[in-house]
Amino acid sequence: MTPSPAATQPPFTLAAINGMDRAGFVSAFGAIFEHSPWVAEAAWAARPFASIDALHAAMVAVVRGCDEARLIALLCAHPELAGREAKRGELTQASDVEQASAGLTRLMPEEVRLIDTLNRAYQDRHGFPFIACVKHYTKVGIFAELERRAKRDTALEREEALAQISFITRGRLAQAMDGSQASRAA
Repeated sequence: MTPSPAATQPPFTLAAINGMDRAGFVSAFGAIFEHSPWVAEAAWAARPFASIDALHAAMVAVVRGCDEARLIALLCAHPELAGREAKRGELTQASDVEQASAGLTRLMPEEVRLIDTLNRAYQDRHGFPFIACVKHYTKVGIFAELERRAKRDTALEREEALAQISFITRGRLAQAMDGSQASRAA
């Protein structure tokens, strides 16, 4: 499991975030978007942030403004749910916690076979892994959503994957923030 820099540091206040230099900001928030520190690096220029929502919006704007190749690379940087990375113990700390919270680290053998089949079908159809903010689903719901979304149009599914990444990263930012500052202006 790869530790997340934000997970190993104390909670941040907006004042501290707005005072960070680029390197410190990337060190603190480079892992918010899975294996994509370039998002934090580019979002740093939008400081000062009035709120965690403004910080998150700046990061999402970076993703939405990137070229097609970089967008696909960002999607492909996400691990499959209960997939290869999980089986090898290679998930980031944040992904490991998220997948464990949904029960995906304690699957029965028949569930492992099913999710492997569904992950493969999804990847084959869309060219990137299934991405879901697992805290919004039960384990059964994740399986149903994976099966449903595997059949969708790829352009529609790309938009859904980006929406799910937005939910995931908003939660990760909230965890990195000082709770008393999470929704207040600096």
